[in-house]
Amino acid sequence: MKLANEHELLNNAKRFDQDSLGIIYDSYSPGLYRYASRLLGDSNMAEECVADTFSRFLGALRVGHGPDNHLQAYLYRIAHNWITDFYRRHSPVLVELDETLEMDDHDNPEKRISESIQKQQIQVALRALTPDQRQVIVLRFIEDWSIEEVALTLQKPVGAIKALQHRALISMRSFFPSEMKVSFNEN
Repeated sequence: MKLANEHELLNNAKRFDQDSLGIIYDSYSPGLYRYASRLLGDSNMAEECVADTFSRFLGALRVGHGPDNHLQAYLYRIAHNWITDFYRRHSPVLVELDETLEMDDHDNPEKRISESIQKQQIQVALRALTPDQRQVIVLRFIEDWSIEEVALTLQKPVGAIKALQHRALISMRSFFPSEMKVSFNEN
């Protein structure tokens, strides 16, 4: 998400303009919540992550720091660090993908079972990835970010993101039987 005049918005936020801070929160909190919820698998922890992300953002502004541009990348980086710290302190939980892989009520039972099995395999495959690989896959294929946006957020070169994505997809494919057609478009 690119805001119309991010630079001006950030300058106003640094002066603690309530309207600008509200626009920033309203613009970025839903995406941060979805991101955290998918990686944490717990809505309460996702809410805590979002709250702490904005608290850290405000704390940085309070001491004269914070971003001058690329606000989205800055906020997602804070959330990523929070999630990484959370996983260092706790064992990983199963990520629930129900809201991302919706089923039609008119689907036949075989299709529902097949989709359920595929969701479980995706969950297992995601848990087997490194944290950076998992973040690349979630941002690229669930959040639908470009390679450049992911690179900016992870503060890595585009080539490194492509390599992480490639290795993650190879690893994920190994979790699916060869007869199951699972396609990941790397572009």
